[in-house]
Amino acid sequence: MALIYDLAAQSTQMILVLSLAPLLLGFTRKVKARLLRRRGPSIFQPYRDLLRLMRKEVVLADNASWLFRSAPYLIFAATWVAAALVPTFATGLMFSWSADLIVITALLGSVRFVLALAGMDVGTSFGGIGSSREMMFASLAEPAMITIVFVVALIAGSTQLSEIAFHMLSHVELRVSYGLALIGLVIVAIAENGRIPVDNPATHLELTMVHEAMVLEYSGRHLAVIELAAALKLLLYVSLIACIFAPWGLAPHGADLRAMTFGAAAYVAKVAVGGFLLAFFEISTAKMRVFRVPDFLGAALMLGLLGTLLRFVSGSF
Repeated sequence: MALIYDLAAQSTQMILVLSLAPLLLGFTRKVKARLLRRRGPSIFQPYRDLLRLMRKEVVLADNASWLFRSAPYLIFAATWVAAALVPTFATGLMFSWSADLIVITALLGSVRFVLALAGMDVGTSFGGIGSSREMMFASLAEPAMITIVFVVALIAGSTQLSEIAFHMLSHVELRVSYGLALIGLVIVAIAENGRIPVDNPATHLELTMVHEAMVLEYSGRHLAVIELAAALKLLLYVSLIACIFAPWGLAPHGADLRAMTFGAAAYVAKVAVGGFLLAFFEISTAKMRVFRVPDFLGAALMLGLLGTLLRFVSGSF
């Protein structure tokens, strides 16, 4: 009976992140429109867009290889697994042993690698430009992410997310290194998801787009799967920030149904707050030039290194 309960809890988390990802995207767009004094689309519009793309016919280039056809499913699978590993409403789930920050970073790196290869597969100029820019950003985003993982691991004593959340709940304290890691992780999340000021997901300007350039040749269900994976990636980073820096409401291991229900409600509230803050930040700043993005990500790398240095020099920080 305990095995069935654990399987049901883990399956619920997988379904929750999959169903909530498009809603977060629609909520962010709605908040941005309201803050700009516009009506905006419905928060359920991403679901309609995905269904519309699923009904459309797939158009493939003549020189598209097997990689181009299989890349959307590989990207979606890896992103879904990474998003489902992050504790959302409870810790200590069946697969929590694999919910490691290094594992999640590796999964995201593999997603980026496959997407960049798919962008170059057909041989279009826009795909090559997008893949080149993606790798340029990744050369700073991944080291910044690793340094942030080091900071969190040094403080919590582990890279396992359930143990990090338990440490934060049992040792409520203010640390400078935690603040630096939080700011660095927010910068990495903005860059990895192609949000303003790094990229504008609402436009298709060829000279500036990064993610859209790599998926420009996709259509139909392939494009739907990639768009869903992009929404899952955004939710993943929001969940990661909530789990590490705001784990309040997470149900402990072996909790009853009432505690898990409360944890799910708290998680939805935290996702809503994260979506609102993202929308508010995007309308408060302008998109930067492409060649200024390394400076933006370099700040995250420096914050991570500074947080690590502070932790080594003084344990109280």
